[in-house]
Amino acid sequence: MKFRTLVGCVLAGVLAAGTAMAQDAQPIVIKFSHVVAADTPKGKAAEMFKKLAEERTKGRVKVEVYPNSQLYKDKEELEALQLGAVQMLAPSLAKFGPLGVKEFEVFDLPYIFPSKDVLRAVTEGPIGSSLLKKLESKGIIGLAYWDNGFKVLSANKPLIKPDDLKGLKMRIQSSKVLDAEMRALGALPQVMAFSEVYQALQTGVVDGTENPPSNMYTQKMHEVQKYGTVTNHGYLGYAVIVNKKFWEGLPADIRAVLEGAMNESTRFANAIAQTENDDALAAMKASGKTEFHQPTKEELEVWRKALLPVHQAMEGRVGAALIQSIYKEAEKFGFKN
Repeated sequence: MKFRTLVGCVLAGVLAAGTAMAQDAQPIVIKFSHVVAADTPKGKAAEMFKKLAEERTKGRVKVEVYPNSQLYKDKEELEALQLGAVQMLAPSLAKFGPLGVKEFEVFDLPYIFPSKDVLRAVTEGPIGSSLLKKLESKGIIGLAYWDNGFKVLSANKPLIKPDDLKGLKMRIQSSKVLDAEMRALGALPQVMAFSEVYQALQTGVVDGTENPPSNMYTQKMHEVQKYGTVTNHGYLGYAVIVNKKFWEGLPADIRAVLEGAMNESTRFANAIAQTENDDALAAMKASGKTEFHQPTKEELEVWRKALLPVHQAMEGRVGAALIQSIYKEAEKFGFKN
C-alpha cells in the first residue's frame, strides 16, 4: 500500500512538473517593425499575418507589430534586423540598394511596369525569386513581395507637365534610380526618412514628394500639399524579410505554419492594395485640400518620354540584363518599351 502511494505521488509530481513546464514555456516572439501607418495596405497585412500566425501556432508564436516607425526609422530598421533586434520587416524595395543589393532598384525605374499583370509576373516568377536570394548573403531571408501601388506626384504648385517640377525640392527614398528620376525632371531630390516627410512639407524644407495615395492620405500629406498629379509613374512595393539566423533556427513545424500564414497574408495584401489606394485618392479629392490632376493619355505619354531615358542611364547600376528581362515579361502581355 505504501509502495502504491509512493508511486502515485511520484507520478502526480511528474505530471504536475510537466504541466508547469508547459505553462512556463515562453512563446517565440517575432517583432515585426514597419514605418507606415497601421491602416495602410502594409499595416493591415502585417496585422493579418499576426492573427494567422498566432492562431495557427496555437500561441506558440507571438507577433508584435510596431507600425509608424515606433521602433526604427527607414535607415535604422535593416541594421536592427541584421543585428537581431527585430525579427521581421517589410521595407520598400528601394531600401536594399544602400544595403548593397542594387538590383532591387529596378523596381524604382519609372514606367518599368506597364500593368499589374507584368508586375505580378516579375514578383511571383523567377526574376523575383532570384532577387530575394541575393539577400541571404546579408543575413536576410526574403519571404514575399507585398504591393502598395503606383505613385502620384504632389507639390504646392500644379504639376501638369514634366517641366513643372524644375527647381522643386522633392523628397525621395534613398535610391540612385529615384535620384536620377527627379533629376531627369529638373527637380532637386532630397533623401528623407518617411516619418519626417509631413513636417518637412509643412515647413517648406521640401516642396513635394511622390507616394501611392494610401501613404499620402494616412500620413495626412494632402493637408500640406495643394496639388497632386496621378502620373502612376513609379511603383512602390515591399519585401517581407526575416533575420536569417532566427528563421533557420525555428522548429521546422513552426516555420512551415508561418510560411503558410505569410502566403495567405500576401494574397490579402495584394488584393486590398488597389482598393485602398482608390479609396484614399477619393478621400483626398473629397477633402478639397489637394486638387488632383488626372493626365490625359497624351499627357501621360509626355511624362513617359521624359522619364524613359532613366532606364538606360541606370543600366550600369541595376543591370542591363535585368531590365531587359522585365521588358521581355512585358512583351508577353503585348507591351513594348
